[in-house]
Amino acid sequence: MKTERIHSFIQFLIPGLLISFFLIQCTASKNIEKLTSDDIKNMIDSSNFIFNAERVNPLRGRTRYLTSSYDVTVKKDSVESFLPYFGRAYQAPIDPSKGGIQFTSTDFSYNVEAGGNKAWDVIIKPKDYNDVQEMRFSIFSNGSASLSVISTHRDPISFTGHIERIKK
Repeated sequence: MKTERIHSFIQFLIPGLLISFFLIQCTASKNIEKLTSDDIKNMIDSSNFIFNAERVNPLRGRTRYLTSSYDVTVKKDSVESFLPYFGRAYQAPIDPSKGGIQFTSTDFSYNVEAGGNKAWDVIIKPKDYNDVQEMRFSIFSNGSASLSVISTHRDPISFTGHIERIKK
C-alpha cells in the first residue's frame, strides 16, 4: 500500500519538477538582450559594458550559482565591481561590510587581446585599488563571458556569466 503511494507520488513529482525547471529557464533567458558579434566587439572596443555574474568558481570548494545580482560595470573612466568572494583570504578587510570584491577604480589599465573564434580577452589592472591585481575577462561572440580575478591577499576566483549594454 505504501509503495503504491510512493510510486504515484514520484510519478507526479518528477514531471512537475521538470516542467518547473523548464519554465524558470525560459523566463530567465527572456531578460537577456540578444547581441550580435559586432555589438559585442563595439562594447569591448569602447570600454562600455556590464558583466553579470551567474556562477562563481572558487579555487577551493564547489561551483555555486548566484541567486542575487552581482556585476562589474566597465566604462571608459571607471570600473565598478560588486562581486561576492568565496575562498581563503590571507588578510581580513578593515571594513567587514567589504567582504566581497567591491570597489570603484578610476585609474586602471585596459587591454584587449583577440582570442580565437571571435573571442576577446579584456585585461583590467586597477592602479588605485591594491586588493585586486588583475581582472581578466574572456568574452565570446554570443555574449557569454568568464572573469578571473587575481587578488593580492586572497585566493584567485573566477565567475561565469554574460555581458550586456549599459542602460542609459
